Amino acid sequence: MIRVLIADDHPVVRQGLRTFLGIQEDIEVVGEAGDGVSAVTLAESLEPDIVLLDLKMPGADGVAALTELRARGVPARVLVLTSVTERGHVLPAVRAGAAGFLYKDVDPKALVQAIRAVHDGHVLFAPDAAEAMLRADSGDDRGLAALTEREREVLVYIAHGRSNREIARALVVSEKTVKTHVSNLLMKLGVQDRTQAALYAARHGLAGD
Repeated sequence: MIRVLIADDHPVVRQGLRTFLGIQEDIEVVGEAGDGVSAVTLAESLEPDIVLLDLKMPGADGVAALTELRARGVPARVLVLTSVTERGHVLPAVRAGAAGFLYKDVDPKALVQAIRAVHDGHVLFAPDAAEAMLRADSGDDRGLAALTEREREVLVYIAHGRSNREIARALVVSEKTVKTHVSNLLMKLGVQDRTQAALYAARHGLAGD
């Protein structure tokens, strides 16, 4: 079961999501939060797999909640689900740790697929949000040029949502070796985590099909 925490300041939205997600055989809604502070607290205590997070909430907004979740080491993957359409909100959310970015007009079936995809380790964005990321200033390519051939291989696997164990199996190396490669490439690219590395790979045409 995929354990989901819903964080949105509108009770009607929370109820609608709970009702729809509740009929999915592989998804369980474990809690609801009406603001960013509660979202962080509940994510720590309930240990969901996925947090569905609105950006505009009282107290602490979505980006602040994302930042705090990372600071506390909460392992849940965060899928932003928002009505905020300004593209300038996408990059801050991703930099704060979002693994996906969707708008509330998303088709319900597509939302379920997105939850499953993010749970499986993939990075998923609505088309407009993805375009905003691609248009974002990605800096120069010196970090990419500094990668070894093996680090580039690992980066491609990360872009496809593969775990360290899966990468180790594919490259026929130890998981410890993969962890070293991941740490090195994160440092060289100047990114903080696997999600940002995957987005970097997509911006530079390394993600493939």
